[in-house]
Amino acid sequence: MKQKAYKVIFQATIVVMMAAFLSIIFFANSNLSYAASVKKKSTAVRRISAVDHAEAQIKQLEGTLNITEAQKELWNNLTQVMRENAKGMDVLTMERAEMTETMNSLERMKFHRQITETHLDHLQNLIPPFEALYASMSDQQKNITDVIFRTGKYGKSRRK
Repeated sequence: MKQKAYKVIFQATIVVMMAAFLSIIFFANSNLSYAASVKKKSTAVRRISAVDHAEAQIKQLEGTLNITEAQKELWNNLTQVMRENAKGMDVLTMERAEMTETMNSLERMKFHRQITETHLDHLQNLIPPFEALYASMSDQQKNITDVIFRTGKYGKSRRK
C-alpha cells in the first residue's frame, strides 16, 4: 500500500513540475529568437574612440611601468606618438562610419587596405620612441613590459 502511495505522489509531482515548466515557457514575456537577442545587444554596444582607448592604455602603462623622472621625456615622446596615432585612427573610423552604408565590396576592400596601411604607418612611427624608452628601462621594467606585450595584461590596474 505504501509503495502505491509513493508511486501516485511521484507521478503527481512530475505532472505538477511539467505543468510549471510549460507555463514558464509559454507565459514568459521573453523573445527567445537569436535574431532578437542580437538586435538588443548591438544597440547596447558603444564603441570607444581610439583616443579614449589610447589614454586608458597610457594611464595603465604609466602606473604599471613605474616611469622614473629620468625616463619622463622618453615617455612623453612615446605618449605623444600614441595620441597622434589614435587621432588618426579616429578620423578613419569616422569616415568609415559615414561611408559604410554606401560602400560596395570593392570600396570596402580598398578602405580596409587604407586602414591596414595606416596601422603600419602608426607602428613605424611608434617604434623609435618605444625603442628609446625600452633601452632606458631597468631589467625589472623590461620584464614587466615583456609580460604586457606577451599577455596583454597590465598588472593590478587592469580589470579581470
